[in-house]
This record gives sequence, C-alpha cells and structure tokens, in this order.
Amino acid sequence: MSGILNWINRETKKGTLHFTLIDPEKPDNLKQKAKELKLMGSDAFLVGGSTNIRKNVLDKTVKILKKTSMPVILYPGDINGVTKYADAILFMSLMNSKNPYWITGAQAKSSISVKQSKLEPLSMGYIIVEPGGAAGRVGEAELIKRTDSKKAIGYALAAQYMGMSLVYLEAGSGAATPIPVNMVKKVKKAVSIPLIVGGGIRDAAAAKAATKAGADIIVTGNVTEDNFDAIKGIITAIKNVKR
Repeated sequence: MSGILNWINRETKKGTLHFTLIDPEKPDNLKQKAKELKLMGSDAFLVGGSTNIRKNVLDKTVKILKKTSMPVILYPGDINGVTKYADAILFMSLMNSKNPYWITGAQAKSSISVKQSKLEPLSMGYIIVEPGGAAGRVGEAELIKRTDSKKAIGYALAAQYMGMSLVYLEAGSGAATPIPVNMVKKVKKAVSIPLIVGGGIRDAAAAKAATKAGADIIVTGNVTEDNFDAIKGIITAIKNVKR
C-alpha cells in the first residue's frame, strides 16, 4: 500500500480513526485478534512499542497483520523497529526529550534502513505528557504537566512549523488516565495537521471524550491485550461522534 499519509489526511476529514497498537513480543492469538479488529472497525495497525524487538518476530507480526489488508504502520521504540514488510513508519522526533538521541540521533541512525526498506516515512512530532509511562522513562522526556496546555501547544506548533505531518500526544502505555480533554481541545485548535492521542484510553467514555475534543486518531494498545472485549465499545464510540 502506498500513500498512507494521503489516506490519513483524507479519512480524518470524514471522522476520527482508530489505530490498534500491537506489541510484536506479545503475539497471543494475533491472527484471530487481527481479523476481529478489522470486523470491529479498527482502521490501521501500529506495530512496535518495545525497545527489544527481535527482527524475525517483527517481520512475522507484520506479515500476519498485512493479511487483513489494513494499513500496517511501524511505531518504533528504537532503530531495531524497522521491517520492509510494513506500509509506512512513524518517523518521529520525541520533541520534549532531554536526550538528543531521541530527538534526532536515532532518526539519523535509522534513516538509511528506512530508505532501503522503501517504507513511507510519516514525519511526526511525539510529545509525552504526565504520567509518561515507559515511553517517558526510556525517552528521557521532560514530561509536560497535565495542566500545562500552553507547553503542549508550543511543542505541537513547533512540530508543524518544522514540517512534520503529524503530532502525537502520548500519556504513556498503561497510563491510569488519558490526556486531559482540555489539552486535546487546545492543541487541536492550534495546529492544522492531524492530531493523534494515545495512552490511558481504556473505555468508550474516554474514547468519546478525546474524539469530541478533536483527536483525529485514537490509539489503544494495552486494552487490546488486557480487556479485548472493551475494544468494540471504544471503536463504536469513536465512530458515533460526528464531525
């Protein structure tokens, strides 16, 4: 599949999308889950989230997901999260990291393999908000306080002005609570590129609130592993909010 960014820009004008985050190192019933997620209405798969992904496991996971004919987008935790079998890769800069490696270093190291793999790079500003979870710890993020919407807006606008195509507000995998609705609303109002929101979205109410606040893409990950039955309600809630 080509033109993933064009697809995102086109589809998010119609309504909010749901992306399912799959960790390749947690492959339980992946074939069946992938089929069910497609039937439920999930729009694409993100693959990654772990810094210790084995290449053969990543390849196998992506090949299984590709059989659904849904877009498969890499969400790398580090430079080892690249495989030629996906459609695209979130080529992201962790905007509020204190370590230059996560802002431009890892990107420089992985850019050649991305080009060789003929993946579509989706440039993205990645912004981590409290509590931050593993992403915040590993990425050495200077976490944005949940009350500091102005700072989140600043990073999001900076990403847009530097030419990035997407911006992602992340509360962290396994976060007890999602990104504050007020922050989502203010960031969405400030930027003109698609806004992705993830972390802590575990039920239909949280998904609906983020969607109504302006999120263009909702990402769920842990709930897919811990409470798969909740996914249908989450997706339905997202799709029932009219633009």
